[in-house]
Amino acid sequence: MRAKLAALSLTVFLGASVCAAQNTPQMTGGSSQADYTSVNCANFVTDQKVPEEIQLISGEQSNLKITFTRGDYVYVNRGQDKGMRVGDRFQVVRPDKDPVDVPWFKWQTKLMKAMGTAYYDAGQIRIVNVLPKVSIAEITFSCGGYMQRGDFVRPYAERPAPPFKDASTFDHFAPVSGKPVAMVVTGTDFSQTLGQRCAVYVNLGTGQGVKVGDYFRIFRYQGSLAETAPQESGLQYKVYGFGGTKERYTWKDLPREILGEGIVLNASRNSSTVLITYSTIEIYSGDYVELE
Repeated sequence: MRAKLAALSLTVFLGASVCAAQNTPQMTGGSSQADYTSVNCANFVTDQKVPEEIQLISGEQSNLKITFTRGDYVYVNRGQDKGMRVGDRFQVVRPDKDPVDVPWFKWQTKLMKAMGTAYYDAGQIRIVNVLPKVSIAEITFSCGGYMQRGDFVRPYAERPAPPFKDASTFDHFAPVSGKPVAMVVTGTDFSQTLGQRCAVYVNLGTGQGVKVGDYFRIFRYQGSLAETAPQESGLQYKVYGFGGTKERYTWKDLPREILGEGIVLNASRNSSTVLITYSTIEIYSGDYVELE
């Protein structure tokens, strides 16, 4: 149990350091739409098989290097025999999973499995030389990490950069929209503490009518015990000297808390990648979302 709690603490710490889990209202500064990096490094979850035939197989200085970054030359297992041409652009992705693998809330593992396989957007390459059976490519764009042998290489497809809403229209007391409801399942880097500029996976996708550019409202109910963080039921009614009520009010009796909102950057059949554009306080995996 102690090991699990230590791993959970590490997950929260790492998540908080990656993007801005804010405790004051924040807006996506100055921008009118999602930038190139946010769009092309959004990561995604899909239940459809991602083609694995074209792969990154090595690169220059391979006697020293096990990873490759922007500006490096890498080798792809396709050449003139498969129609590769100088100037062709490709996107590089690989299957991704939580290195800690400790669930933050009760249904997290089950939801991720139902959504499909998570894929990390590593960046882009451009073919600079074509040999009979192998091509040489330059890494022209990196998502901040690295590429490695076995990464999947897919023809590059332009991703739309949807426009942001005016953050001043955010409704802190928005009524229930009546549209589909889902959850923040995890951050796209598997962080659990989230805020402005963080991207998250949501378990609604094109199969439920979600499309790129849609907005999700993020909210929370009081009194939930779905999280695995240590807590005690009804603690707020047990602390001596800080007031109380004759009856205990549950989440069904109290208003929901509106935490923020985010825009859909990527959508597959059962999952969406959502960039949080506005947050009032920290958002956690296990919080709820609804289409606006």
